[in-house]
Amino acid sequence: MSVTFHLRPALDGDGPALGGIIATIFADYPGCYFVEEELPELAAPASHFAGLGGSLWVVEAGGQVVGSLAVAPTRDPQVHELFKVYLARSARGRGLARQLLARAEATARERGARRLRLWTDTRFVEAHRFYERNGFERLPVRRALADASDTWEFAYTRPIVTSDPDEEQ
Repeated sequence: MSVTFHLRPALDGDGPALGGIIATIFADYPGCYFVEEELPELAAPASHFAGLGGSLWVVEAGGQVVGSLAVAPTRDPQVHELFKVYLARSARGRGLARQLLARAEATARERGARRLRLWTDTRFVEAHRFYERNGFERLPVRRALADASDTWEFAYTRPIVTSDPDEEQ
C-alpha cells in the first residue's frame, strides 16, 4: 500500500503533533532533550510564524503530521530564515524535505528575499548533509543556546535560486 503525503499550511492545532515529531527526533541524539517550555511557539505555531511575517507548512501522511518547515524575514528584508525543519524518520528519503524547502524558498523570493539562512544543532549531522546537498554553506560561527540540552548551533546560508542568474547574490 502506497502512502500519500500532503503539504499544507500549518494550523495552530498542529502544535502537539509538531512537538511529538521534535521529541522523537531529539531522542535520536544523546543529550538532546525535548522540553516543551523551551518551545512556547508550539502552543500556536501558525500564529507564531504569521506574527513574524512568515509562514509554516506541515506534511501529512494518513492524516498525521510527519514534517514541518517555516520561513520568516529577518531584520534584513533580503534575508529570510528557516525554522522548524523537521521530518519524521518514516517520511525521509521521499523528496519531502526538498518540497518543503522549495515552498519556503519560493515564498521568501516572492517577499523580496535574496538569501536564506538557518541555525541547526551541531549534533544533527543528517540535517547538515541535507543542507549542504541543497547549496547551503556552513558559516564559521557557532552559537550556544541556554537550554536543557546545552545546544550549540551551526549557521548555514545560501542565495535564493532565481530564474535569472544575474539576479542572484
